[in-house]
Amino acid sequence: MKIYEITIKPLSGFGTTLKGDTLFGHICWQAAYDDGLFGRSIESLLSNYSENPFVVMSSAYPRLNEYTAFKSPDMPLDALFDFEGKDKKEILKERKDLKKKNWMLIKTYDETVSLRGLNYISDSELLEVAQKTLTEGTERELRKGSADNFTASFSQPHNTISRITGTTGSGMFAPYSIEQKVFLPETELVIFVGIDKSISIEQVDRALKKIGEFGYGRDASTGLGRFDVCDINKVDLLNNTDDTNACYTLSPCVPGKEKYNNVYFSPFVRFGKHGDVFAKSGNPFKSPVIMADEGAVFIPKTIDVFEKPYIGSSVTNISKAEPGTVMQGYSLYISVKAEV
Repeated sequence: MKIYEITIKPLSGFGTTLKGDTLFGHICWQAAYDDGLFGRSIESLLSNYSENPFVVMSSAYPRLNEYTAFKSPDMPLDALFDFEGKDKKEILKERKDLKKKNWMLIKTYDETVSLRGLNYISDSELLEVAQKTLTEGTERELRKGSADNFTASFSQPHNTISRITGTTGSGMFAPYSIEQKVFLPETELVIFVGIDKSISIEQVDRALKKIGEFGYGRDASTGLGRFDVCDINKVDLLNNTDDTNACYTLSPCVPGKEKYNNVYFSPFVRFGKHGDVFAKSGNPFKSPVIMADEGAVFIPKTIDVFEKPYIGSSVTNISKAEPGTVMQGYSLYISVKAEV
């Protein structure tokens, strides 16, 4: 499997977070609509998915010049920061500030990534770093609006007009608001993609461009979820050395059983719902799936785990509307050194 990093530029707000399993679902819908996109039908692409996934998508991460900002690993603080030689009172004071550092900056994957030696920053510090990449005009406009975060939540008013009264009202005609996430202007995000030898990165590029044009996630029909595909580069996330002992995941996943000595993760429950024609079916909801969110750290029992650039498993039997539904339970990962 070859790994690429794809840089995208948001053109609108997003109603759905850019997570790997949802991006995979959008890729599958593109293949279902267009058998020529990957040269095969969606049924053929998914026929061997449990053993050999044709594509594995990561979640999206901010690109800040030469750095990429990843979610801080879901590990105890003493595994990420050195408290040696400090008294209890000093440690307690530091821990309060260190808990806010929920981003880590990585510049290159060509050398062993040690989780304890990385640069961890908070949301406010991420904004400061991001502002240094902006053009002068954009930075001046932001100062007027006093931006205080890399992303902002925005409530968009909606209403439904009754054709009888010609106005809004109560019940189904009552005005309501839907929240969307808006990124800092000029933001660029990175998505990592693993592809099987049976497909090409040009095919994935075309699929993502279609998704960006028509919209990703909730309320795409109202203009949300638009983005441009800017750049594609081949990368190697597996820098396996004698120090490498863990996998840092890049999307929510369902890890395999009895393969790991230690696992560190935050639970993430995917309450899935079908899109497109199945959204109007009698039961558009999928069964909930408990996953390990991105930023998990898995320490394998044996080094053969590092022979593949992804971990996890496929998820099936989650839909009554479409029994053949497949969900991405795989995740690409960065091989790292974890202090445990």
